[in-house]
Amino acid sequence: MSWKNCALALASLAFAGSAAAQNIVSAPAGPVMQETRAVDGLSAGAEILVDPWGVAHIYAASERDAFFLQGYNAARDRLWQIDLWRKRGLGRLAESFGEDYVEQDRAARLFLYRGDMDAEWAAYGPSARAQTEAFVAGVNAYVEETESGARPLPPEFALTGSRPARWRAEDVVRVRSHALTRNLTQEVARARVACAAGLEADRLRRTIEPEWTPTIPAGLDPCVIPESVLVDYDRATREVRFSRATQQLQLEEPTRLADVAQRAEGMGSNNWVIAPERTNTGRPLLANDPHRALGVPSLRYIVHLNSPGMSVIGAGEPAMPGVSIGHNGAIAFGLTIFAIDQEDLYVYDLNPTNPLQYRYNGRWENFRQVRENIRVRDGRAQRRTLFFTRHGPVLQIDPSNRRAFALRTVWNEPGTSAYFGSARYMSARDWTQFRAAMDEWGAPSENLIYASTAGDIGWVAAGRAPVRRNWDGLLPVPGDGRYEWQGFPAGADLPSIYNPPQGWFASANEMNLPAGYPIAERRLGFEWSNPTRIRRINAVLGANARVSVRDSMALQMDAHNSDACKLKALLPAGPIANADASAAVQLLRGWDCVDSTDSAAAALYEVWIARHLGRALVNRVTPQAARALVGIGAMDAIVAYLETPDAAIGPNPRAGANEVILASLATAMNDARGLLGPDVSRWTWGALHRAHFTPAIAPIAPADIAAQMTVGPLPVRGSGATPAAATYRDDNFQAVAGASYRMVLDVGAWDNSVAVNTPGQSGDPQSPHYRDLFPLWANGDYFPLLYSRQAIEQNARQRITLTPR
Repeated sequence: MSWKNCALALASLAFAGSAAAQNIVSAPAGPVMQETRAVDGLSAGAEILVDPWGVAHIYAASERDAFFLQGYNAARDRLWQIDLWRKRGLGRLAESFGEDYVEQDRAARLFLYRGDMDAEWAAYGPSARAQTEAFVAGVNAYVEETESGARPLPPEFALTGSRPARWRAEDVVRVRSHALTRNLTQEVARARVACAAGLEADRLRRTIEPEWTPTIPAGLDPCVIPESVLVDYDRATREVRFSRATQQLQLEEPTRLADVAQRAEGMGSNNWVIAPERTNTGRPLLANDPHRALGVPSLRYIVHLNSPGMSVIGAGEPAMPGVSIGHNGAIAFGLTIFAIDQEDLYVYDLNPTNPLQYRYNGRWENFRQVRENIRVRDGRAQRRTLFFTRHGPVLQIDPSNRRAFALRTVWNEPGTSAYFGSARYMSARDWTQFRAAMDEWGAPSENLIYASTAGDIGWVAAGRAPVRRNWDGLLPVPGDGRYEWQGFPAGADLPSIYNPPQGWFASANEMNLPAGYPIAERRLGFEWSNPTRIRRINAVLGANARVSVRDSMALQMDAHNSDACKLKALLPAGPIANADASAAVQLLRGWDCVDSTDSAAAALYEVWIARHLGRALVNRVTPQAARALVGIGAMDAIVAYLETPDAAIGPNPRAGANEVILASLATAMNDARGLLGPDVSRWTWGALHRAHFTPAIAPIAPADIAAQMTVGPLPVRGSGATPAAATYRDDNFQAVAGASYRMVLDVGAWDNSVAVNTPGQSGDPQSPHYRDLFPLWANGDYFPLLYSRQAIEQNARQRITLTPR
């Protein structure tokens, strides 16, 4: 079947409405494809069994061979993706794609780990280096097979005229810029608002939790912070872009602050763990659905590694060894972001007679300079000089104003390669070992949950947390020596729970510091996600004394919007003069607050909050000078203000709030008509909110190939405010972030566990597993996450027998 016919066949599958129950799909019948390969670098015979959903179950004679084959298999399925990941992270794009990538390469090299490599490897435990060396040897073995012609290259290499590169073990851990970032963009935005209209004007832009009053650090003039300070940070952390006309990167400068900040929205997760006494089986349950940017190929890759003494299954990122979300037969583990503030922007005065010196502790200190040679395809290598202060990479030097700006980040510390700390807990067998591994976790900071076959459950907040004695991290600080990190707290200083009395624990990136936590002493962070998801999760779990796997599946796909219910309660009563506002209120009053794909009210509500409500309130309450910086505000801050308005909205606060609600609803009603047509009865949220994945390479591919590589569209339920997280672009409502992977584990009866990836396990458009999971994911269905050898043998659809060459 051609790519196009395959795409059409999958798109024509019956797509159930959002009210349908979540299903566990059965393995389709079919023959087992047999293949034998001789592989250089393999120590002993091994097998890869691929199940009907594209999950590779690797059986090796040693741990070393298991990780070798993980790398080999990742290259088999995702070679273009992992090669591009490495080139972007190391700053090696221009070498493959040309001169216009030089500046992105320069920016990426600012954020490479440049510390002691022995300390770096030691931070991940005694096995991490050997596992990584085996992994990259496997990747290189596959690359060598493409060079010899034994294996075909993915089509993206031909489209770009490039070749895959060889890996070194240190490449995996030195790349830092692919991690979830923290609050640099927020610091810049807050400073610019403070300059424009004072810190009080920032209250609708971002909620501060726990209760805290930000102050401008002594010695900081917030007006010296330029938006352009984020240009290199944005270059280093964004995905690679390709241009149709030039096949080169396109950068817009100056980088728009709102665009950079928006990329962090929706990057959260849900997880929960249920004790045996609250499940229907008497075994623990663990559920996790990490939310990241959606696209093709998927960020996550599911794999099962087996060797004597090891059997671990779950998802990780395909360019890294191991598994970070899954189980090892004894314990299960999952994660969501725990919002420790791990970044600070430092502002320096420059020496008026030497712009390569900055003031520190009353003296002039030289920038450390690193000269980089950036190779360029079809051109001469270019030299670039990187500058560093004692705090970190210099983001901008402004000689005319005699200032410089640098970022201090935990990325510069040993042991903070994103998610690589899983090398420690992946082999843990009990709570003591798991808890000890969490004490060493670096980045990103996470809520790690735990369940064991012994019946125990737990939660650990983990991550490198800078100790700030005299400031809170919410604004930039002078780099003159007054604001220094005082080390990092011990893991025991971060909150944790073991066998909670209520019998379950859940997190969804909300502010979950325990009551009484000494936040004034340990200023971990003040910027958390909107609690709307966790409110719903807690309500559902709290009302269910016997949670099942299917209950957890349904909760991961739950589209109830608790913010919507709060706003419904604020709709003005009585007659409404404006016909559009009246029609909108009537439609919303009859709504169940569920962002289902077939709901007209959900479509109106999301258009209202995405484009109209927040902007109307900001324009009414925020000083004019800061309105463009505050934008549409944060929804939790908007809802909280409308619940308790103050005199800033007018002499009669409730009347003023009602005016904002009705006026913005009237404009939203007109906007929705323009998007969906005049007949409200035909409106649906799914007509707007769709998943449509276009690979980065598509703009330079021939039209037919680009279409074959594109996945979707299909309607998806939910929004960024629902457990079924599906954050969208405000301009077209296309889903851009959400559950990159869903997993529910029946702890101990592992074959009862379920999962789904999107759009498929393979990154090769010619593979049957490139898009086969997309309809399941969009509809909220799952496949069995098989673990026992017997179940895998019974369901295998491909057997690759491997021998040493």
